Amino acid sequence: MSFQVFGIPVSRGVAIGRAVLVASSRLDVAHYFINEADIEAEIARCLRARDEVARELSALKVDLPEDAPHELAALLDVHLMLLHDEALTGATKQWIVDRHYNAEWALSAQLEVLARQFDEMEDDYLRERKADLEQVVERILDALAAESGKTPRGAASVTQRDFAGEDPLLLVAADIAPADMLQFKRSVFHGFITDIGGKTSHTAIVARSLDIPAVVGTREASRLIRQDDWVIIDGDSGLVIVDPSPIVLEEYRFRQRQSELERARLARLRHTPAVTMDGERIELHANIELPTDAEAAVVAGATGVGLFRSEFLFMNRDGELPSEDEQFEAYKAAVEAMRGMPVTIRTVDIGADKPLDRMSANELRHEHVLNPAMGLRAIRWSLAEPSMFRQQLRAIYRASAFGKIRLLIPMVAHLAEVRQILESIKRVQQQLNDAGHAYTKVELGVMIEIPAAAVMLPLLLKHVDFVSIGTNDLIQYTLAIDRADEAVAHLYDPWHPAVLQLIASSIAQARAAGKSVSVCGEMAGDPAFTDLLLSMGLRSFSMHPAQIPSVKQRILRADSAKLAGALPAILASEDPQETARLALSTGGQAAVRTFH
Repeated sequence: MSFQVFGIPVSRGVAIGRAVLVASSRLDVAHYFINEADIEAEIARCLRARDEVARELSALKVDLPEDAPHELAALLDVHLMLLHDEALTGATKQWIVDRHYNAEWALSAQLEVLARQFDEMEDDYLRERKADLEQVVERILDALAAESGKTPRGAASVTQRDFAGEDPLLLVAADIAPADMLQFKRSVFHGFITDIGGKTSHTAIVARSLDIPAVVGTREASRLIRQDDWVIIDGDSGLVIVDPSPIVLEEYRFRQRQSELERARLARLRHTPAVTMDGERIELHANIELPTDAEAAVVAGATGVGLFRSEFLFMNRDGELPSEDEQFEAYKAAVEAMRGMPVTIRTVDIGADKPLDRMSANELRHEHVLNPAMGLRAIRWSLAEPSMFRQQLRAIYRASAFGKIRLLIPMVAHLAEVRQILESIKRVQQQLNDAGHAYTKVELGVMIEIPAAAVMLPLLLKHVDFVSIGTNDLIQYTLAIDRADEAVAHLYDPWHPAVLQLIASSIAQARAAGKSVSVCGEMAGDPAFTDLLLSMGLRSFSMHPAQIPSVKQRILRADSAKLAGALPAILASEDPQETARLALSTGGQAAVRTFH
C-alpha cells in the first residue's frame, strides 16, 4: 500500500529506487556490489566468519568457571542458536546471490529485516532477543573485518559499480553523521532519508555537496519503510513516497528527466564570467570537504575555494589525528588542483554535530556537555589543544609555498582569541624558519557566525585581512535554534529581520574598512537569496560546486544597482514573509521559498 512521509528538503532533485535500511551503528559497514563470478567466494567468506564466531562462543562456554551463573551458559546457547539459524545465514546468502551485495552489506540488510520482525512481536521476552541477534551479527562483522585486515569500525570501503539495468538504491537511516556521509561520495546510493536532522545540519550540507536528493527530519521513516521497498525521494518538497502507484512513478520519472535537462543547460554557463547586468564582477567560490573535491570545483566553474572544511581530514580515522605531513600533503593537493586560484582553509571545526571518533583527554572532560553547539568547539577546541593547533598551522603555511592560501578561523567571539591566534602564527613562522621550510604570506580571516562577532566587527577588522560570514551558525545563534533539531526547524528563519540586519551591517562594515567579505553559509548557494545578498553589497559567494550554475544564472540576470536601492525597505520590514516579498520584487523573477 502506498503512503507518504514528510520531512525537511535539504538537497534538491528526485531519486527513485529501492530502500536500503541501515542502523546508525552499522553505517560504516562496507557497501559494494560483487561480480557474478565472486558470489560463491563471498558466501564462503561469510560462512567462514560465522564459523569463527561459533568457535569463539563454544570456547567461551567450555571455559566458563564452575561458579558462573547458569544464565550465562544459556545466553551463549541462544547466541549459538541464532548464529546457525537459517533465517539469518540462509537469507544472508540470498542477498548475496540475488542482489550481489558483499557479505557485510548482506548481513546488515538481513539484520534490519529480522530486527523489524522482533519489534513486532507481542511477547516481551522474544522481543528482547533482538539485542542478542544484533550482538551475534556484530561479532560476524568483526570477524569479516579481521579476516580482511581491517579494524571492525571506521575502515569500510564504499565502491561504485555500474549495474546496467539494476535498481537504484536509496539509504534510509535514523541519522547519518557527517563523517559517515563522506563514505557516500563514491557510493552506490542515489539519495538518502533520515529520521532526524535539520536544513543546515552538517549532514544536510554534505548531502548538497554530493548533489544527491535528500530528505531529513522525517521522524518515522526508518520505522515505516521496509527493506527493499520502492521509494521516491522528492528533494524539492521534502516528500517521501513509499510503494508509489505506476502513475505517480511515471510522473516523477518525467521530473527526473526534466531535472537532468536543466542541469545540462546550466552546465553551459561554466565558462561564463559571473557579471551582473550593470557590470559588477562576482566571485563564485566553492565549499569543499576533501582535497579530491577541488577538481569538482574547477569543473563547476568556481573561481577559488572559499571554504575548505579541514575537520573532515580528522574524521573516520579511529581517533588518530592526521600528522603535520599528512595535512600538508592534503592542503598542497587542494592548492595545486585549483590551478592558481585562491584556497581558503578553515582551521578544524570539531564539536557539536561533528565529533571526533576519539577526543583528546582535554576534550573528553567536556564530552557530555548539555549543549555541545555552545561548548568546546572550533577555535575554542584548537586553543585548548595548542600543539594540535600549531601542527595544523604549520601544515597550512607550508602548503602556501605552492599557491595562494587564506587562513580562516571559525567561531571567533573575543579579541583575546584573535591575539592568541596571532601569537600562535608568529610562533609557527619562527618554527618553520628554523626548520628551513618555505612559506609565503597567508591572509588571516575570521568567520562571523556568533552575534557578538558581528556586533564587535569594527574591532576585529583591525586585526584581520578578511571576514567570511557563516550564515548557518549565525542564524542558529541569533535565533537560539538548534539547526540539527527537526522539532524547532520551522523556527530557523534566514529571512528573520535580526539575521538580515546582522548580515547587512557586517558586509557594509567590512567594505567600508577596505576588507574583503564573503558569505560561505547555505544562503550563498540558494538562488532565493542571491538578489538580497547582491543588494547588500556582497561580491563574493562561496557554496557547494553543484550550486554554482544556478546562482550564476541568477547573477547574470541581476542589476545590482537597482537591487541596492530596494535594500532599506527590505531591512525595515517587520515580517519575514513581507521581507521575502520585497526582496523578490526587486529582482523580478525568482520564486519565494517559504520557511514556515
